[in-house]
Amino acid sequence: MAKTYYKQDIPSLLAEFDTDANKGLSDSSAKERLAKYGANALAGKKKRSMFARFMDQFKDLMIIVLLVAAVLSGVVAQEWTDAGIILIVVLLNAILGVIQEARSEAAIEALKDMSTPSAKVRRDGAVVEVPSTDLVPGDIVLLEAGDVVPADLRLTVAESLKIEEAALTGESVPVEKSNEVLQKDDVALADRINMAYSSTNVTYGRGEGIVVATGMETEVGNIAKMLNEADETDTPLKQNLNQLGKTLTYMILAICVIVFIIGVIRNPQHEPLNALLIDMFLTAVSLAVAAIPEGLPAIVTIILALGTQAMADHKAIVRKLPAVETLGATDIIASDKTGTLTQNRMTVEKVYYDGILHDSSDDIDLANPAMITMLLANDTKIQDGGELLGDPTETALVQYGFHKNLKVLDFLSEHPRVEEVPFDSERKLMSTVNKYDGRFMVAVKGAPDMLLDRVKYVNINGDLSEISPVQKQAILDTNNQMAKQALRVLAMAYKYVDQPYADPTTDNVEQDLIFAGLVGMIDPERPEAKDAIKEAHAAGIRTIMITGDHQVTAQAIAERLGLVEKGRDEAVITGAQLDKLSDDYFTKHVGDYSVYARVSPEHKVRIVKAWQANGKIVAMTGDGVNDAPSLKQADIGVGMGITGTEVSKGAADMVLADDNFATIVEAVKQGRKVFANIQKAILYLMSCNVGEVLTVFMMTLLGWDVLKPVQLLWINLVTDTLPAIALGVEPIEQGIMKKKPRGKNSNFFSGGVASSIIYQGILEGVLVLTTYGLGLHALPHGSNPHEDALTMAFLTLGLIQLFHAVNSKYIKQSIFQVNTLKSKWFNIAILVSALVMAAVELPFLTKVFAVSELNLDQWLVVLGMGILMILIVEIVKFFERKKDQN
Repeated sequence: MAKTYYKQDIPSLLAEFDTDANKGLSDSSAKERLAKYGANALAGKKKRSMFARFMDQFKDLMIIVLLVAAVLSGVVAQEWTDAGIILIVVLLNAILGVIQEARSEAAIEALKDMSTPSAKVRRDGAVVEVPSTDLVPGDIVLLEAGDVVPADLRLTVAESLKIEEAALTGESVPVEKSNEVLQKDDVALADRINMAYSSTNVTYGRGEGIVVATGMETEVGNIAKMLNEADETDTPLKQNLNQLGKTLTYMILAICVIVFIIGVIRNPQHEPLNALLIDMFLTAVSLAVAAIPEGLPAIVTIILALGTQAMADHKAIVRKLPAVETLGATDIIASDKTGTLTQNRMTVEKVYYDGILHDSSDDIDLANPAMITMLLANDTKIQDGGELLGDPTETALVQYGFHKNLKVLDFLSEHPRVEEVPFDSERKLMSTVNKYDGRFMVAVKGAPDMLLDRVKYVNINGDLSEISPVQKQAILDTNNQMAKQALRVLAMAYKYVDQPYADPTTDNVEQDLIFAGLVGMIDPERPEAKDAIKEAHAAGIRTIMITGDHQVTAQAIAERLGLVEKGRDEAVITGAQLDKLSDDYFTKHVGDYSVYARVSPEHKVRIVKAWQANGKIVAMTGDGVNDAPSLKQADIGVGMGITGTEVSKGAADMVLADDNFATIVEAVKQGRKVFANIQKAILYLMSCNVGEVLTVFMMTLLGWDVLKPVQLLWINLVTDTLPAIALGVEPIEQGIMKKKPRGKNSNFFSGGVASSIIYQGILEGVLVLTTYGLGLHALPHGSNPHEDALTMAFLTLGLIQLFHAVNSKYIKQSIFQVNTLKSKWFNIAILVSALVMAAVELPFLTKVFAVSELNLDQWLVVLGMGILMILIVEIVKFFERKKDQN
């Protein structure tokens, strides 16, 4: 890639590329080079077939476990309905995975779509229009306002040329271009003023340049390469589910083997070996069916989908489901400045006139020379609907007039322009001559130091006098004061003449001027961003700013937002300084920096990787093409829906519909809720399955009658789905944003969940076995005591899980609080599940499920065990809270 062309002079470049500035390339030479270098287009990854993508979805260990469960349930246990449900869930997950993967390729396609369809070039001495894909190194390209730059160019001509490069560099205002040689080494991308880069936009003036790079060799092509090569980061959710799948696999295999061996060794019935082996294999299969939470992937998908909907209601559009949960684990929010933390529009903040620095909120009227000059020395176009078109600094001045409720349109109509001296990058001024009350007014604005050299008088409250050295110094001091606050400062001056100029030039128009004032503008911070950063900090989340803008501007905005303390320069680093740091040093010291200014796309990826190397989960926001690689590298990329390019949105996991930083923090809150609710669902499902496994295991060990596969499957069907989904839609717990991020190494079993699953599962199994013992030995029963006892155990195992669902609403908090039963969906789910579970006692279903009809005493024992489950868990939670407090 061409990185040093900005250091070469024009004659040496023309010689290097064997081209002529006035004639360009010949057609024959252009064709030869096109064959050599290829089309000026971006290449994407080699596309994989839909079948290959589909098959990849079945490599996940959890999916393999489910497929095995489906085979065992259908072929061995002959439960084809359950097997069918499992297969449907697996297929749906695979289809969703393929769709998400296809969407992720949209970033490269969007990059391709950004290329301009045609370009004006010199070929054989004539200016012709050719498809941009036919451009080759050495072509001489002509640019004018409104053009999209078709390739990377070294500028040979720059007449008042301004190019808007925000999408590539993050620079918030159009860059004034020049054809001069840059002498410094390692000039940042945003400071290469003699270069024009592919896919940026010409906003003002005209220019010409030599094509020095095309296609994948351009700066945008470099971004496309990084997008192709970026690692696909596994989300915490995917990592956790993989871990859960492995845990379940090992647990199931171990339990099945142990039960099978114990059953064969004990052989209490003294069965023939063949029959014994079949019986114990079926018992092991029933345990496998009981141990696997078949509905877990579907339940997690439903919880994520519902979380996605909740985020959409808060203006956060999630493109990839796992991103919902990833947000909740975020440690670092690496935010772009322009358009995310700021409003992405220049705004007048200070105005200096009459020797006083005024705030923009102060009153000003159309009799004020400073206000008059702002409006007249201005090329902004005002559309019929009130939309302002033009340079952002100029539109800010007109908008300021509208904000002051001034009759701007009438004023401009009454004072038409008759002459002008256009802006020039050397003198850094622009002037207009307008009709004004029977005379003509010259209005001049530009760089303060350049304009003051042409000022002879000063207007103080209507009194005109020659400007003194003291007054000039006061103006310069005020200019420096505003510049230190990162304000973009323009000076204004004027004079009156009796008639227009025959030949308006800087030498006659811009002389003997009257100083009118200074105006300071900035792209201001979003009002809600400061509070959002504070809330994120309280939640243990660190916000850092990464921008292509200048260091002074970035630091000023960061100080205003509370990202860094005022004057703490060591927390701010530029891309050039970052280049001098080794990867090892930077990885160790990445926490020292809160603001990164004047950075390139490579720097952004490096910053994200450094935080990730420290075990942090990084959310990266951005809106430009230059942000796309880092958005893809981050654990979660957040694109901007309004100002964002299609490239950045295509690379992102989530898009903000309102481009609002505060929306990210709200999305983090929703993400934490999603994780907490998935954790509750897993606690519920796994503890219930542990209870089922323990029940069957102990019954086998003790030589008791064992619950039949149809009974276990019925319990799973009734208790696994509705209650788990209901737990997944629980509202946000109070204080969720006061907790620190859970950490990259945490998982669904962290925070006491693993121990809760074990003891609650054991407790559930013990209560069921106690019920079986009471039913067999302590309670009156019918003609078949074993059938009654087994029926009580079956119903207790099913209903105790529904009681336990109430426990699972809070992992450590007590359920005895006002909010516990406020969720109507949870209450409905538990009630419906309880009725369906108890329906097996209906006379026409007892034979289907091999159960007997229970009497009142037996039912009281069943219900009593459910209540006991709640009380014992509450006692344990009480001691856990006491322990945590100590």
